[in-house]
Amino acid sequence: MTEGQYGAPDHVKKLGIFNTIELEDLAKEVIPHGGFDYLAGGSGDEFTLRRNVESFNFKGIVPRVAANVEFPETNTKIFEHELKVPYIMAPIAAHGLAHQSKEAGTARGIREFGGSLMSISAYSGATFEEIDEGLQDTPRWFQIYMSKDDQLNKSILDEAKADGATAIILTADATVGGNRHRDEKNHFVYPFSMPIVARYLTGTGKDMSLNNIYGQSKQKITMDDIRFIKEYSGLPVFLKGVQAPEDAEAAIQAGADGIWVSTHGGRQLDGAPGSFEMLPAIAKVVDKRVPIVFDSGIRRGEHIFKALASGADIVAIGRPVLFGLALGGWQGVQSVFEYFERDLKRVMQLAGTQTIEDIKNTQLIDLR
Repeated sequence: MTEGQYGAPDHVKKLGIFNTIELEDLAKEVIPHGGFDYLAGGSGDEFTLRRNVESFNFKGIVPRVAANVEFPETNTKIFEHELKVPYIMAPIAAHGLAHQSKEAGTARGIREFGGSLMSISAYSGATFEEIDEGLQDTPRWFQIYMSKDDQLNKSILDEAKADGATAIILTADATVGGNRHRDEKNHFVYPFSMPIVARYLTGTGKDMSLNNIYGQSKQKITMDDIRFIKEYSGLPVFLKGVQAPEDAEAAIQAGADGIWVSTHGGRQLDGAPGSFEMLPAIAKVVDKRVPIVFDSGIRRGEHIFKALASGADIVAIGRPVLFGLALGGWQGVQSVFEYFERDLKRVMQLAGTQTIEDIKNTQLIDLR
């Protein structure tokens, strides 16, 4: 399948978003079948994929009244970055499956929104230069899937740093592909190359399956890789894919500057708890020593609020942004970011919280 044959959407328009859940159904109508299943699907029975969203319903936000709150303030800070909202773009591969503008379209949408941050995946279908054209002066982090050759890892880190990355995200939960039935049934392969990691692939990424690409990446990831990346790049390092409190502690001991709580969107080990279910225990172990980024299952402002109240410092948004990209290009991405800002402020007002710090001091109620 060539890139031209794939047929991703190319339209650009603002979206009227009532909720991000319905974006998935709308995107299904415009994204080619194999690409949609890759973006929307999970592993196995997709239990963890569903659980990521459903687990937010196990905790409740108590409405507060006469709390002296008006125009809630969503600004926050992570490392040197002043953000106007406590959420960023999660690192996701192959945005070109959703829209012809690829990651460059996502980048521009985030820039036009202003005050957030983009995490760039090593499995991007766009080059650093193309993404930079969209981002311009918007901050960015870089997510690395490591090569088995450390010299190549150094080369990729050099390029990411030269591009302006201010932190490195080491994804450690994807050393082998999850049991993704949808992709297997579709015989899914990427319809375009992956220029960042093509240097260590037998091939360019085009016409390759995810398992093939993972198989050529480093499987034996250890905590020493945190030290290697940190010492070589001189940048803060997140360990991404953390679900066990013990792994969070080990990562901090190895020098990690941040913990990224994630189930990879329910795409790896099916039957695992929802990401949100593990967040409080991980936050307790981390004990504010380093920042926590949280992803998997975010669909509403209530979800962002609950993640922050449960120990996250920043929330990363994934699928809703790509579905917005498919439906409206860069303006669709901007629309999704604007939706979450409106929705979070509404929740904050009703919960009697003026600031992000107020959210972090909020006690959620167990609804089970």
